[in-house]
Amino acid sequence: MTERVVIAGAGHAAGQAVATLRQKKWPGEIVLVGEEPWLPYQRPPLSKKFLAGELPAERLYVKPPAFYDDASITVKLETRVDGIDRTTKSLRLNDGGALGYDRLILALGARTRRLPPLPGSDLAGLHYLRNVQDVQQIRHGLVEGRNLVIIGAGYIGLEVAAVACRLGLHVTVIEMQDRVMKRVVAPPVSAFYEREHRQHGVNLMLETGIRGFRGHTQVDGVVLTDGSILAADLVVTGIGIVPNTEIAAAAGLEVADGIVVDDRCRTSDELIYAIGDCTMHPNRLIGRSVRLESVQNALEQARTAAANLCGEDARYAEIPWFWSDQYDLKLQIAGLSQGYDRAVLRGDPESRSFSCIYLSGSRILAVDAVNNPKDFLQSKRLIADRTSMNVEKLADAGVELKNLAA
Repeated sequence: MTERVVIAGAGHAAGQAVATLRQKKWPGEIVLVGEEPWLPYQRPPLSKKFLAGELPAERLYVKPPAFYDDASITVKLETRVDGIDRTTKSLRLNDGGALGYDRLILALGARTRRLPPLPGSDLAGLHYLRNVQDVQQIRHGLVEGRNLVIIGAGYIGLEVAAVACRLGLHVTVIEMQDRVMKRVVAPPVSAFYEREHRQHGVNLMLETGIRGFRGHTQVDGVVLTDGSILAADLVVTGIGIVPNTEIAAAAGLEVADGIVVDDRCRTSDELIYAIGDCTMHPNRLIGRSVRLESVQNALEQARTAAANLCGEDARYAEIPWFWSDQYDLKLQIAGLSQGYDRAVLRGDPESRSFSCIYLSGSRILAVDAVNNPKDFLQSKRLIADRTSMNVEKLADAGVELKNLAA
């Protein structure tokens, strides 16, 4: 009997899983179930070129529509998986139907973290950014001369700010922390990006909270905790994401800030795999389990799960990496800096090309590279090898990073 693999979710990870299954000659049926009306697409451009109107929607697709027909993939869009019955090996769908599986890949992704209930939070003009429809709605408000207020100074908030500035809006970014991107970068990198945004005209309001929103049916102001009001024609909130783990937990799968998987991307049920933003997974290269919000992680986990389904013994072990485009600056991050005890700058931030090296003792943990692809590329191997660096010479940008191993 032909086996069926069902992929629950239709994001970047799901698209890669489908492609890898067919590439590796999975002999059975493949069914892709996605809640959105679009085939698997790339999310990173949503807050960058797609928001700016520089990239058409069809360029977002992981694979062109014809691929799914040519590869005999059954696609069920605008369909949500509401439950998993592990006893009968079937999925409960939101239309009341059921779908059986022999193998299951959970590519459930994540959803935007919401603000707590606040006065005026039901007004029109308040937006979150996670999918194509969100961006299409935001675009309508990106009109030159309008007032845009962004809540959150992480990647998404600052990328939206950069796009909106180029389009001629008056942009204010509100952040409760004392510096931008505090969760992911060291103070010198935060300070550099704060200067850049202010020089482009962004009004950055740090250590600032909000009390609610003002307006009749459409938002026209943001009420701060001190009672003052910021004029706002539209508001975009970017305060992080929450992994979609509810149906996995309800089915009795192990969950801990993500669906727990092993290095083969298997859950606590050997017939069920999980990939992407929704997973908590071990990584021997960094020595602990992590949940990553990363395209690279989603793609590599998808390849790993598909390979194991096709009979290979594939193990996931990759150095995490991330990127953010703001104005003409490309920030590339390799590794995870949590637990660092020293950060060393290589190069002068005033040159707009430099790196920040994170160390534990003399061992390199992570690198933030701003317009410096060479340091980024060389750092990935140094981090994977848990390399000790010549700390005294590390700040010398004239010496290649790979030549500074102790």
